[in-house]
Amino acid sequence: GFRNDLPILHFPTCPLFIVFIQLLFRHAKNLSIFADAISKGKPVMKLYIFDFDGTLGDSRGLIVRTIMDSFDFFGIQRPTVEACIETIGLPLADCFTVSAHLSDEEGDECADKYREIFHRNNVKEAVKPFDGVIGTLNMLHGQGKTLAVASSRRHESLDGLLADFDITNLFSAIIGADDVVNAKPNPEPVNKILSDLSFSPSETIVIGDAPYDIMMGKNAGATACGVTYGNGKRDELQEAGADFLIDKFPDLLTLPI
Repeated sequence: GFRNDLPILHFPTCPLFIVFIQLLFRHAKNLSIFADAISKGKPVMKLYIFDFDGTLGDSRGLIVRTIMDSFDFFGIQRPTVEACIETIGLPLADCFTVSAHLSDEEGDECADKYREIFHRNNVKEAVKPFDGVIGTLNMLHGQGKTLAVASSRRHESLDGLLADFDITNLFSAIIGADDVVNAKPNPEPVNKILSDLSFSPSETIVIGDAPYDIMMGKNAGATACGVTYGNGKRDELQEAGADFLIDKFPDLLTLPI
């Protein structure tokens, strides 16, 4: 028959405990996948490589404005804003040749002028971190993850932007356009980081907002995660081969990796 001598369990009803239980159930699937990966010997991600523009920093407005100012300086007809946005993440000269169908020489001239105008347009807080970026990076760093940046920017602007966010010290490697011969989607930026920091592609995840970022990571044999809040489109990131898609930067913390 039914035993009435068993102890009665009392669970706390404080709000924090309830929130904890809700989070536990919400991410139970991810935790299960994570545990399963460990039990099957699959490597857990140890190295996180981030794009900057559109991933860590919200620079779209500044970039588009500076591109348009560069076209205006040379009297070149402006392409659409959408055409400019689609080139963000490419080497700078290519942004001009692709968006406005210019020659390589014209693209180089526009890129030089862009750099000059950029310093004028880049006023304080013109580029801000996306919501949750600073806190999430600090949490990953605190968990013992190794963090790196692979950007199409040159160090002359990249280093200053990272310093403005006060996150430079979180990164073990910062690769800019002037560190490599072959830019995204070529895997050279990722391969250089892997070589410098002695990691394998199987324990590396590349995070970016553009198809070029995803293809760079996949071409290097790494896992790739696309962010949907940046300059790229969800379907383009999927077509590029993204293993994961996240809508908010802190969602990185719940991925089964």
